[in-house]
Amino acid sequence: MNSGTTAADGDGRIGPSLRRNLEAIRSAMGGSQDVIFREFALQGGTEAALVYIDGLINSQLLHDSILESLLNGGASGAGPSLLDSVVKEILVAGDIGRTSELSVLYDNLLSGDAVLLLDGCEEAVRIGVSGAEDRNVTEPVSQSVTRGPMEAFNENLRTNSALIRKRIKDTRLRVESLHIGRVTKTNVALVYLSGIANDKIVEEVRIRLNRIDIDGILESGNIEEWIEDRTYTPFPTVYNSERPDTIAAGVLEGRVAILVDGTPFVLLVPALFVHFFQAAEDYTQRFDISSLIRTIRYLSLVITLLAPALYIAVTTFHQEMLPTNLLINLAAQREGVPFPAFIEALLMEITYEILREAGVRMPRTVGQAVSIVGTLVIGQAAVQAGIVSAVMVIIVSITAIASYVIPSGSMSITVRMLRFLFMGLAASFGLYGILIGLITLALHVSGLRSFGIPYMAPWAPIIPEDLKDTLFRLPIRKMTTRPRLISQNNIRRQSLEEGGGTMTRFGRTGATVAALLLMAALLAGCWNRRELNSLGIALGFGIDKFGDRYRISAQVVDPGEVASSRPTTPGRSPVVLYKAEAPTVFEALRIFGS
Repeated sequence: MNSGTTAADGDGRIGPSLRRNLEAIRSAMGGSQDVIFREFALQGGTEAALVYIDGLINSQLLHDSILESLLNGGASGAGPSLLDSVVKEILVAGDIGRTSELSVLYDNLLSGDAVLLLDGCEEAVRIGVSGAEDRNVTEPVSQSVTRGPMEAFNENLRTNSALIRKRIKDTRLRVESLHIGRVTKTNVALVYLSGIANDKIVEEVRIRLNRIDIDGILESGNIEEWIEDRTYTPFPTVYNSERPDTIAAGVLEGRVAILVDGTPFVLLVPALFVHFFQAAEDYTQRFDISSLIRTIRYLSLVITLLAPALYIAVTTFHQEMLPTNLLINLAAQREGVPFPAFIEALLMEITYEILREAGVRMPRTVGQAVSIVGTLVIGQAAVQAGIVSAVMVIIVSITAIASYVIPSGSMSITVRMLRFLFMGLAASFGLYGILIGLITLALHVSGLRSFGIPYMAPWAPIIPEDLKDTLFRLPIRKMTTRPRLISQNNIRRQSLEEGGGTMTRFGRTGATVAALLLMAALLAGCWNRRELNSLGIALGFGIDKFGDRYRISAQVVDPGEVASSRPTTPGRSPVVLYKAEAPTVFEALRIFGS
């Protein structure tokens, strides 16, 4: 290929002829109208041209500083010496580079830089004047807090890396840039702390990113699917956040952040199960408040995953586990419901998921109205129409609210999906199905890894030193080390605490006394002797089927008759047998209670 020409795919070198170079650029860009060619002459008479893309550059900076300095500055020499004079004596820009390849020139143009070409020079000058319109740094949308920083990432990669550097002012902070995507050539940056991050993990991240071969990357979620350890798993193994303080905290622990140009969500690896239940607010509140809130999150996880399944299993297979009064109330509510418990729960859960998705996709003002109408009007109308029972509406509502307590959206969606699986197991096998599902789930998550780190660490394998920031959070001064499996180069985060490192004898005694008082209160309850004597003790409870009828039998002991020295009815046995028969179990329960 001759100098100054180019192929359609952008191969070739820059030639000495300015006209041929400009023709090659026009041909490669297909005559696009947003590619601007500003031709002019230097004071020495040499022809020159500035090429840039309108909308990607800072027009005021280009015209007031770069172009004005080129028109008014005096450059001497010709060819390479003239180019050296322009770069060293005339241009006032700080970000300047040279290239002799047309492919590199095209990448610079498309990245928002201006390119200076001189007649008789076989090199072009890249001038960093990018200034495309970007969204300002605003408050986080998906990870809001009541106390802590109110900044969020935006779609500009350099702005995002600056937000991290503003929090970590250390020379060991590394920012490595690369381009991914044959067509989009998306800017991607690796951010980590040299000497703290595990070198093997950093190298593994590089290998997986360089292995990506695709025409375009438009969002960090595209990269997440490429680099995760296992594709076919519902659990996320790559953490994402739009909060700079969360990403900075992860980098300080020794993890690696992956920034993608064009998205405010930054990836963080490795990501373990416990990380998805930690929030930025855990470290801005006191440790006792944070531990309580974190405990509530794990309780919400159990409720979201198992509440509908437990209701289906108990009402379908294990009615004897419920107190009699509660069982009677449930039977009375479900008397007119035409569907089994599983179909009833499935209809309500699917309806709620539709309402949730509609509220997200619709405009903000309309979406809020849809949520209110769906929760109040539709739920109440369904109960009054006899399609579902009131207790089912309560369970679905509690489950939905509990799912919002999980701070990570990706983990919340995972739990919501698994909820349907457990509902099916409960409808098929009862509590045994739920137990089988929990065992299978435990085996699955125990086998997961995130960049070689066990997903359930520090619980499996158990690492006692790292349990200080899992279910509970210890005070900051007690958290002296980084996670051992993630950061193996520099474990120590702070000096050992002087004094008060262990709980004093008084503190241990006080905690023991408080625990004993709590147990005594729970065991004693609030009943007096008269209330206790009025209660009945069930010795046995059974449900039998005779032909097409069900019989419910119960043996009940009257404590008052046993404890009284003067029985109310002489000769009466304190053990009473109650029976009720009906065509259905729920009808028999209703008769039994009456």
